[in-house]
Amino acid sequence: MSRTPIRLLPATAVVALAAGLLAGPAAPAHAAGSVHLAKIWYDSPGKDDRSNTSLNGEWVRITNSTAKDVKLTGWTLTDAAGHKYTFRTFTLKAGKSVTVRTGKGTNTSATVYQQRAAYVWNNDKDTATLRRADGGLRDTCSYNSTKVDYKNC
Repeated sequence: MSRTPIRLLPATAVVALAAGLLAGPAAPAHAAGSVHLAKIWYDSPGKDDRSNTSLNGEWVRITNSTAKDVKLTGWTLTDAAGHKYTFRTFTLKAGKSVTVRTGKGTNTSATVYQQRAAYVWNNDKDTATLRRADGGLRDTCSYNSTKVDYKNC
């Protein structure tokens, strides 16, 4: 019976192969363990008549996919034109989301209101930016479409 000789890989190849196997696949954007922009509904349903109902029809959802509550006090949400919403005293619970609506209303643990009388999110293209209280960038989400009314980030 003939035997096939075993060929050994150079040590560097073994180390590289092992590192790749241990590292696993790259984590997808917004993997578990982040506070991130989840969705922008930028074109409120119906006619843009500046009514409070219409203004609140545009919104941004922020999700906390970590296992811990995150204090958002002082965090900001801005659009490309520089309209800024600053979170007042607010904690986003672990595994929960908060919807930031443009118009007026009473804040809850699931929805906060910018208290504006004019639209923020452009119907064709814009960029949402979420920053921590220290000004550090947390997340961005851009859209450029007139075919749908929302963007999953």
